[in-house]
Amino acid sequence: MPFSKVLIANRGEIALRVIKTCKRLGIATVAIHSDADARSLHVSEADEAIAIGGYTPRESYLVMDKVLQAARACGADAVHPGYGFLSENAEFARAVADAGMVFIGPTPEAIAMLGDKTAAREIALRAEVPISPGSDGAVVDFAEARRVVDRIGYPVIIKAAAGGGGKGMRIVESDAEIESAFSMARNEALASFNDGRVFIERYIVNPRHIEIQVLADHHGTVLYFPERECSIQRRHQKVVEESPSSAVTPAIRKAMGEAAARLVQAASYTNAGTLEFLLDARGEFYFMEVNTRLQVEHPVTEMVTGVDFVEQQLLIAAGKALTMKQVDIEPKGHAIECRVCAEDVFNDFLPDTGTVSFMQLPEGEGVRNDSALYEGYEVTVHYDPMVAKLIVWAEDRHACIERTLVALDGYHLAGFKTTLPFCRLVIDSEPFRSGDYSTFFVQNHWPLPLPAWWTRTISALAGAGFAADEARRAPRQPDISQ
Repeated sequence: MPFSKVLIANRGEIALRVIKTCKRLGIATVAIHSDADARSLHVSEADEAIAIGGYTPRESYLVMDKVLQAARACGADAVHPGYGFLSENAEFARAVADAGMVFIGPTPEAIAMLGDKTAAREIALRAEVPISPGSDGAVVDFAEARRVVDRIGYPVIIKAAAGGGGKGMRIVESDAEIESAFSMARNEALASFNDGRVFIERYIVNPRHIEIQVLADHHGTVLYFPERECSIQRRHQKVVEESPSSAVTPAIRKAMGEAAARLVQAASYTNAGTLEFLLDARGEFYFMEVNTRLQVEHPVTEMVTGVDFVEQQLLIAAGKALTMKQVDIEPKGHAIECRVCAEDVFNDFLPDTGTVSFMQLPEGEGVRNDSALYEGYEVTVHYDPMVAKLIVWAEDRHACIERTLVALDGYHLAGFKTTLPFCRLVIDSEPFRSGDYSTFFVQNHWPLPLPAWWTRTISALAGAGFAADEARRAPRQPDISQ
C-alpha cells in the first residue's frame, strides 16, 4: 500500500475516479467540498469529507490555504490534485511537500518548467522534438508580435504561456485581425491564469490533434503509450476522443512516442503526463504543449492498454519503479470517449444549467461510465460544464463505433441540454466513420443534417410532451360519486 490516506483536491467524476482506485488498493480517502457540492457523490463515497466553504472555485478548490488546512487536519500523507484547479500549480505542489505530504504528480520544478509553454518549447528544441516556427519565448508587446508574424507568415495561433484548455488562444489569418486578437488573448490569459504572457507560432492548417500519454518513475524509466486522437473539438476544447488514431501509422506512433520520451527525460519529469502534438496531412508532427497532470481523457488509454493510470500515479509518487516494459505496450482493440457537457449544441454550444430529473446510463460489455451524476444533481454556473464521460471499447474501430452508437442511444439524461446529440451525430457521420477529419470538424461539418428517424423521434417526443402538459393543465371534474 503506497499511502495510508489520500486527500483528493478536486470534485466530481475525477474525484470519484481517484476514490475508486484508492479503495481497491486499501487507501483511505478524504474528499473536500464547497458549499455548492455538499450533496455531491464524491463527498459520500470518500471515507471522510471536509467542507472548505464557498460556492465558486475561487472561494473553494482554488484556495491553497483551505486545501492544505484540510489535508493537515485529516492527517493525509498524500494529496491527489486530479485535473484542473490546482493540479498544474507549482506553488501548490511545493506547499504540499513543505507541509510534509506527497504531491501525487510531478515535482514543482517540472510543473513550472513544462507548464510554461515557452519554456517547454525551449526544452523541446534541446531534445530535438519538432516544433512549429514561432516566437522565441513570450511576446512582450504588439510590436514584437508584428515582427514574429512578418517572419513566419499567416496563419498564426496566439497561445497563453501559462495555461491551456483553449483559454487565451486565438487563430489569426490576416493583418486585419492580429491587433485585436493579440489584445484579447492577453486579456483572457490574464483572467484565466493570472498571467498575461502569450506566445505565437505558425498555425498548422487542418491538423489532427494527437497526444501521447507518458509515465516516468524516479528510477529513470519513461514509458509512452498508444496515442489519443482529440481532433473533435469546439472552442479548442475536446468533446470526442479515440485511441488509436486512424491517421497514425506504427512508424509515426514510434517516432512520436520516442520524441515525447526524450522531452520528458530532458525535463527530469516524473509521474503521469501528456504531450500534445499537431499532425499534418504529410505525417509530420509538431510539439504543442505538456499537460503536467492526469488528462480528462485518460480512460481511453486505460481501455486499450488495461493500465490503471491513477494506480501508477500513486505507485510512482511512493517511489516505486515501473514494472511494465515499453515493448509490451501496444493498443489492444479500440476505444472512444464522449464528454457529456451541459451545453446546447444547437445554439453555439452555450452552457446550460438545471437539475437531473431522470437518468439512465448505458451498460454492457465494453461500456464504462465515469460520472458524478444522480437524480437531483444540480448543474450550476460555478463549475466546468462537463458532468460525465462515456467510454466504450471494442475489438476494432468499426465495432467500437457501432457499440458507442448503441450506448449513446441508451444514455438518457433529463434536466438540461447536453452534448450527447452532438456525439451521436458526429460518430455516425461519414467524416468520422472514414477517419478523415481534423480539428476543423465543427467548423466544416457542424451542424450535421439530422437523419429522418431523428426528426420523427423528436416530433413524437414533442407531441407526447405537449399532450402530457395539456392533460396536466386541463380542469378536473370533481368526483361526486361518493
